[in-house]
Amino acid sequence: MIVAGVGARPGTAAAELAAAVTAALAEAGVAPAAVTVLATLDRRAAEPGLRSYARHTGRRLVAFPAARLAGQPVPGRSAVVAAATGTPSVAEAAALLAAGPAARLILPKRILGRVTVALAGTAPG
Repeated sequence: MIVAGVGARPGTAAAELAAAVTAALAEAGVAPAAVTVLATLDRRAAEPGLRSYARHTGRRLVAFPAARLAGQPVPGRSAVVAAATGTPSVAEAAALLAAGPAARLILPKRILGRVTVALAGTAPG
């Protein structure tokens, strides 16, 4: 299972999210069909653009509270993100948490316009 962790500014459209996730998948060499889950901050999961994108792609949307994301070790911590959301990482932390305890980052966070995407999964075998 591969998870796309997504952070986005409020009001981000589904098309912006699609473009960002598509670019991240292409960079990582991951087939779009391999991603079955989108993970994010709980209050972003209510955003119409993200909900629409998840529904359109058939991906399950999972969300975590800021406190849980803040406890997840990640390489790309940001004081700016922490001030805005209450956690120093959304995309990387959400991807790792949703992918499970044996997960690793496949693609560290990439900031693509108003969207941040990170990919996480478990190593085969």
